[in-house]
Amino acid sequence: MSTEDTRHVTQVPAVGADSPFRQERIARDEAPQFVLPLVVRIEKDGPPARTDALETAARAVLVLLTDERSAGEGEWAGAVRDWQDARIRKVVRRARGAEWRKAGTLPGLTVHGVASEVRVFPPVPLDGWPKELAKLQVSGTDLDDPQPVAPAPAGLPVLWLNPDLDMSAGKAMAQAGHAAQLAWWELTGAERTAWQDSGFALAVRTAPRERWAELSGSGLPVVRDAGFTEIAPGSCTVVSDHPALRARL
Repeated sequence: MSTEDTRHVTQVPAVGADSPFRQERIARDEAPQFVLPLVVRIEKDGPPARTDALETAARAVLVLLTDERSAGEGEWAGAVRDWQDARIRKVVRRARGAEWRKAGTLPGLTVHGVASEVRVFPPVPLDGWPKELAKLQVSGTDLDDPQPVAPAPAGLPVLWLNPDLDMSAGKAMAQAGHAAQLAWWELTGAERTAWQDSGFALAVRTAPRERWAELSGSGLPVVRDAGFTEIAPGSCTVVSDHPALRARL
């Protein structure tokens, strides 16, 4: 599922300096467009739970952003910079069996959840997908939670999904990845280190309907979808409720 994001700009000094949304919009539009591929493992006999997959996808984005290969002169750094200088796009595809094993031979990182596995790859040109990934299906990522999802633990960053939007699991995974990235851009160096040291602990939950207006208007980072797939352009999809950001409201 493809998506991109915008964010609420705060005036916190030295926070989010690497956010591409500090550039003029026209510059992002004219830059070469890249996409961040994510592949979720969905075996016929043992698909992951939806919430587990969403949380794993969100952490996978953060793991790639903080990998040493994505920084400085690392082998992925150029692609990551080009991707962040343009419009931020992510596409989630599914794989099983031999497809999953082939995907695992490409440069990337596999992140594990409770039972889910998501592999994230360095950004690629919008029309330049590796053949092993290009043939994977975008559809078929509908997942369910077999048991009621427990409330998010206190003190944990929570990515709140819009309760009024019906998104496939693949679409929601991309949106959750965006929300984690928006929170990351807004954090100070010390706050980033603390989050990374926790293994990027986070929760993804559907917001109570009665709280959505307050959350989406609070000043916390909000993902607004570009409207490429499933939902209308400009739809608010996820709010990034990180404790460090909430403390600054």
